[in-house]
Amino acid sequence: MNLILLGAPGAGKGTQAEVICDHLGIPAISTGNIIREALKNGTELGKQAKSYMDEGKLVPDEVVIAIIKERLAKDDCQKGFILDGFPRTVPQAEALDAMGIVIDRVIDIEVADEAIQKRLSGRRVCESCGASYHVDYKPSKVEGVCDKCGGKTVQRRDDHPDTIKERLHVYHEQTEPLKGYYEKTGKLKIVEGQEDVKDTTALTLKALEA
Repeated sequence: MNLILLGAPGAGKGTQAEVICDHLGIPAISTGNIIREALKNGTELGKQAKSYMDEGKLVPDEVVIAIIKERLAKDDCQKGFILDGFPRTVPQAEALDAMGIVIDRVIDIEVADEAIQKRLSGRRVCESCGASYHVDYKPSKVEGVCDKCGGKTVQRRDDHPDTIKERLHVYHEQTEPLKGYYEKTGKLKIVEGQEDVKDTTALTLKALEA
């Protein structure tokens, strides 16, 4: 099954992607993680992306599409995949269609902006392996230390309050129109994000079967 997860930054797409990944045995592909890997390794692509990400802006379509195309060609995507963070604009969705990639289901996780601001400002990410935590909802066993690899957990620059506001503005302006794009195809399923992650997961898995 080829899936797309939609939702504002911090709506919980990454968490639900992990659950679906285990449930269906297909890889979750986060464009954010791929781009951050490029940043860490100092690749040409990483340098291009950095200036945009630092300002809370979207990385240009041609850069992101090149990464996605390369990633989807790998063997582990042959039985299906979950796209988290792509497409982010209608032109990206059209580019995905033009690549001949058929999407089976689009799940949109809806969460209010106020709740997202609280969630994101408390988020922490491991510098080494990319595992994510939250100071309130999913703290690491030892504060500042990753449970998985022992790396240092930090607040990403794009989780600072001012950047969050800019990211939400960009989401509503550029990404939200995708709901209409996929609704026309009959593939869109809306999941109302719940306070408890398990409740959101139950609704997400139900949306896969519908």
